[in-house]
Amino acid sequence: MAPSFWGREARLSDGGGGTPVVVKMENPNWSISEMEQEPVPGSPAGLAAGKAGRGKNARQITWVLLLKAHRAAGRLTGAASAALAVAAAARRRVAAGRTDGDAAPGESTALRARFYGCLRVFVVLSMLLLAVEVAAYLQGWHLQMPQMPQMPGQLAMDGLLAVDGLAAAAYAGWMRVRLQYIAPPLQFLTNSCVVLFMIQSVDRLVLCLGCLWIKLRGIKPVPIAADKDDVEAGDEDFPMVLVQMPMCNEREVYQQSIGAICALDWPRSNFLVQVLDDSDDATTSALIKEEVEKWQREGVRIVYRHRVIRDGYKAGNLKSAMNCSYVKDYEYVVIFDADFQPQADFLKRAMPHFKGKDDVGLVQARWSFVNNDENLLTRLQNINLCFHFEVEQQVNGAFLNFFGFNGTAGVWRIKALEDSGGWMERTTVEDMDIAVRAHLKGWKFLYLNDVECQCELPESYEAYRKQQHRWHSGPMQLFRLCFVDIIKSKIGFWKKCNLIFLFFLLRKLILPFYSFTLFCVILPMTMFVPEAELPAWVVCYIPATMSIMSILPSPKSFPFIVPYLLFENTMSVTKFNAMISGLFQLGSAYEWVVTKKSGRSSEGDLVALVEKHTAQQQQRVGSAPDLAGLAAKDSSLPKKDAPKKKQKHNRIYRKELALSFLLLTAAARSVLSAQGIHFYFLLFQGVSFLVMGLDLIGEQVE
Repeated sequence: MAPSFWGREARLSDGGGGTPVVVKMENPNWSISEMEQEPVPGSPAGLAAGKAGRGKNARQITWVLLLKAHRAAGRLTGAASAALAVAAAARRRVAAGRTDGDAAPGESTALRARFYGCLRVFVVLSMLLLAVEVAAYLQGWHLQMPQMPQMPGQLAMDGLLAVDGLAAAAYAGWMRVRLQYIAPPLQFLTNSCVVLFMIQSVDRLVLCLGCLWIKLRGIKPVPIAADKDDVEAGDEDFPMVLVQMPMCNEREVYQQSIGAICALDWPRSNFLVQVLDDSDDATTSALIKEEVEKWQREGVRIVYRHRVIRDGYKAGNLKSAMNCSYVKDYEYVVIFDADFQPQADFLKRAMPHFKGKDDVGLVQARWSFVNNDENLLTRLQNINLCFHFEVEQQVNGAFLNFFGFNGTAGVWRIKALEDSGGWMERTTVEDMDIAVRAHLKGWKFLYLNDVECQCELPESYEAYRKQQHRWHSGPMQLFRLCFVDIIKSKIGFWKKCNLIFLFFLLRKLILPFYSFTLFCVILPMTMFVPEAELPAWVVCYIPATMSIMSILPSPKSFPFIVPYLLFENTMSVTKFNAMISGLFQLGSAYEWVVTKKSGRSSEGDLVALVEKHTAQQQQRVGSAPDLAGLAAKDSSLPKKDAPKKKQKHNRIYRKELALSFLLLTAAARSVLSAQGIHFYFLLFQGVSFLVMGLDLIGEQVE
């Protein structure tokens, strides 16, 4: 209601014939929902003002509606622009003609062709069945079991009716075959996968409850305090530490990583840095060697080792470095991959956990990611890895003193490595291999969730796909090789059960198996064989609950919960293929492709490092100035002299596209059965496979 004196002034100016106006606002964006006039009873001026007010109100409402229409048109224009950009990117992929059918080093072309051939057969059959079901739906054959037409005494019959009768009889026969022979085994397979799904869900729930218990009780590894005599005497304990940096053609990240490691706050006489270069590019090797020599001139104890023959990949590189004669002078070894940049106090926070604990063989730090919000792909990876470190690693470390070594950002007691047999080149997961063998020897592991080491995530789908293939084929290779050793080991019965059933079978074999089989094979098949039923709670509610639990360690990622669920199911085809390759020792199981780095983590990390350690710049003359100069190097170069950005070659992934067509066909079939939840899941999952198949996620070609 407008203030009363407004109405009084209006009446005075209008000779008492004015009327007050009541304006009601619907929302804070100044859109008017209603305007009313309060005419003075019996006043002609009031009647005239009422008519004028109604016209004015209509014009104002019209402007508001036009404004809203303009905003809606703007949003539609933005959506249309995005759709056109996606369509243009897809057209470039198809025009380029690059597919995952191109041979990769060490990959089995025959296996890939067989797997893709099976998917293609499924797609063709699904399309044929969809055509049959649509015809049956239009003719009404699906409502009853039609019988063969009776023709006694008839010398002629309409040809069209005869064809229709034969088609109806054929469909009735298909329904009987489907009911008696196809539905029972499919339902059995469905129930089996549902049971595995529930077991894996219970495992995830237990892990989340264990993490909650750790948070509530404040459980974490605590180093033993220094003795009072040592403190009074000023006798600090700095053991001899060997720092190893294995790398191969890491041209984008070597400089900042070497700088961060040489800046570690540890007596220089008590640590040695080994740069283990396996690069086959002469220019990259020369640059790395020059960087090492620069730090040598600054007084850092750092050596450069280059292998001409890259036997055993990373495991062979580490094994070769451990055979150096001077290694016997060191008690601990720290491993950092080429893109890892530890904080200066990393060693001071990790090394005290070994003191007074002679049975501790490994101290593992957590990873953090500097490019976790670079694109949708890195955001989804961040959800996965946050759950891995915050929940899986922390719970296993707190309650079992065992977890899989992550291959980097960890400190090993050299005695534990030697006691476990050292590095072996028998699998592509040398980090998990040495962790399992050390656990079988009785060594304990500690996980430090509050000690972080920054690194970067793969920004392209191709790089992430190859990384996941290696991470999921290697554990199956290792399981085949160490199963007998686990059975014969002297560790406790429950630790053996944890290794076999939880660590290997449930989380490395069953998880990719049921994810692919249940959501990419069984669910589409149940649409064409409706006698085999997959409950809606398996399709929607349980996966949504599991996704919520997975995203809890990274609460800022909640807006991406639906893309995360679809993304995990989409990646199941790669993980399933890798698991089968590793389990049966197929050709691609031993493929090792170095994950492509972008070097995007360098600028922000180095500037932060310079700002944080300003007080120590004089002690690290070669570190801080070079780091700051490196951060501003690209901006200072003229455009004509600036290095050209390398563009990745986007490919079309045939398996993902085949599964996309299969799921979209099944979604169309689900419409005939009026299965709402199944339809939406199949539709969105099919679209996500289409996006992956056309490589429209992650780093793109400009």
